[in-house]
Amino acid sequence: MCLAIPGKIKSIESMYNGTVQMAKILFGGITKEASLEMVPDAKVGDYVLVHVGVAISKVNEDEAQKIFSYLREAGELDELIG
Repeated sequence: MCLAIPGKIKSIESMYNGTVQMAKILFGGITKEASLEMVPDAKVGDYVLVHVGVAISKVNEDEAQKIFSYLREAGELDELIG
């Protein structure tokens, strides 16, 4: 199943002469990188939904925590952790 996982932006880095914005995103204790090209207004501290390495939208913290909790209960976080 393909899902978008919520995470909190910890840092943002400009790459390729400033043409690409990449973020380090915290997913419940695990940090991964994702592109911010679809959410150019995202900033450090924002919560975003990430699908296949791309942040696709911003969400508020409460919504992010709810989604992450549901995914954990459904056992859908194994691929992210493993």
